[in-house]
Amino acid sequence: MSRLKPGINEKWDKRFLELAKHIALWSRDPSTQTGAVIIDQRRRVISVGFNGFPQGVEDKSEDYENREVKYSKIAHCEANAIVFARQDLEYCILYTYPFQSCSSCSKLVIQSGITRCVAPEIPEHLRERWANDMNIAKDMFEEAGIELKLYKDFV
Repeated sequence: MSRLKPGINEKWDKRFLELAKHIALWSRDPSTQTGAVIIDQRRRVISVGFNGFPQGVEDKSEDYENREVKYSKIAHCEANAIVFARQDLEYCILYTYPFQSCSSCSKLVIQSGITRCVAPEIPEHLRERWANDMNIAKDMFEEAGIELKLYKDFV
């Protein structure tokens, strides 16, 4: 049973996914740019985020090219959007692009009070690397009562 108020439909989902796609372009990560948008129940944008290094940490190209260094430093788009919101996110909706939240970010989403997550299905070329982790995230969302809506044909 969804805890959402009526008013969010596929048309609005796709609008906010387009915004998340645009926000993803702000990332300097050369391999995967991700974007997040958080809205409230009245369809107002509460926060946005993209993947990148924390404030004050230099965005050096060589750090993005070294996977070990990059993964040690990078903050995911969901984490940035949640932190930058600086308010209660209970009953809010999270939109992410180009795919759903990973298991680490899903923990933050659940703890923040967000009740619905919307994303495109994971692209074929990323499934081998991310499918297992995202299945763990899906299971956690289901257990926590968070709706996960994945769009097949969103590019």
